[in-house]
Amino acid sequence: MKILGIDTSTKYLGLGLYDNGKFYEYKLELGIRLSAILASTIQRVLNTLGWKVKDINYFACGLGPGSFTGLRIGLATMKGLAWSSRKSIIGIPTLDILAQGANTPGDIVMPIVDAKRGLVYGALYRFQMGELKKLMPDSLLTPGAFLSKAKKIISSKKYNNIQIFGDGLDLIKDKTYPGLKKVMILDKDRWYPRPGNILSLALDRIKDKKFDNVFRIEPIYLYPKDCQVRK
Repeated sequence: MKILGIDTSTKYLGLGLYDNGKFYEYKLELGIRLSAILASTIQRVLNTLGWKVKDINYFACGLGPGSFTGLRIGLATMKGLAWSSRKSIIGIPTLDILAQGANTPGDIVMPIVDAKRGLVYGALYRFQMGELKKLMPDSLLTPGAFLSKAKKIISSKKYNNIQIFGDGLDLIKDKTYPGLKKVMILDKDRWYPRPGNILSLALDRIKDKKFDNVFRIEPIYLYPKDCQVRK
């Protein structure tokens, strides 16, 4: 079984390939070059492994929230590849991908991503029986409002540590996280989606036979008034 997975929600292109138990990861900082190099980068990586698009069994794509343009380009590319090869597509929320990269000793996981305009994207998870369970849906809030909402949820749960990570941390000026105990700030190498985590989550979806409709799958936009694409 072969899987191609990508995430284009941030300034990095994360590209992962799975081949019967083997994981391959490729990460590239893009800036504004995504539309110009995405297709050629995918082709170059496939050529390196000796793959053809027709060899891929499943296509997985990060859905955001994140860069509006990046999400549109990434998902459109994967939809095109899946449709043309008559294969299944799997959409995965980007905050789920980030949360998958947390250290397992802690049981509260809080990814927080810079959404620009002084806002952050964030969600809240808890480790239960070795799996991440979502406690708070993907949200678009000011940093203060997000932390306040998260604290209300956390205060009702028993927990060991809170693991916070993501480039949205740069918007939290005091860094004290008032009201939150046992806070762990994860290293910056965990602040962006890892291709291997896309593949791991895709494998779970394949196991459960949960696929998306290639014509109906959409990115996760949390700026609905500012980011509307009219048909």
